[in-house]
Amino acid sequence: MAVLVDDPRWPAHGRLWAHLVSDSSLDELHEFARAQGVPARAFDRDHYDVPEDLVPRLLAAGAERVGGKELVRRLIASGLRIPARDRR
Repeated sequence: MAVLVDDPRWPAHGRLWAHLVSDSSLDELHEFARAQGVPARAFDRDHYDVPEDLVPRLLAAGAERVGGKELVRRLIASGLRIPARDRR
């Protein structure tokens, strides 16, 4: 079981954003996010959107840094991925 964070590459609101996911459990993801002060409103069905300045804290707390493709691959493999077609 691991909590994963990708590189902050997604611009919005004048900042760059990364994604925080679990490769096994939404409960694990929510617990980790709560412990690191990630607001619940940052959750988007299968991941949290986190600002670039929060990434070092997440890594120090034990999140594993992975590339975006690896993050998506592991999220899909976990069965937790919500496909884009189902997000509407």
